[in-house]
Amino acid sequence: MHTSDPAEQARLSARLQELRTEHRDLDAAVARLQCDTGADELMVKRLKKRKLQLKDCIERLESALIPDEPA
Repeated sequence: MHTSDPAEQARLSARLQELRTEHRDLDAAVARLQCDTGADELMVKRLKKRKLQLKDCIERLESALIPDEPA
C-alpha cells in the first residue's frame, strides 16, 4: 500500500510519529508499573497488548511509506 501523494505521505509520517511517541510512552509506563510490586497485573497486560497493537500499526505505516523497489 505505497502512496506517492506527497500530502498523504506527510499525513502518514505525522501519524507514524504519533504512534511511535505513544509506544515509547507506554513502554515507560509498563517499566514503571513492573518496578512497583503492588502494580495491577491486568493493567500491565492491557498496556502491553496496546503496545503490540501500536507496533503492528507502526510496521504497516512504515511499509506504506517505503517505496516499492523493482524486483
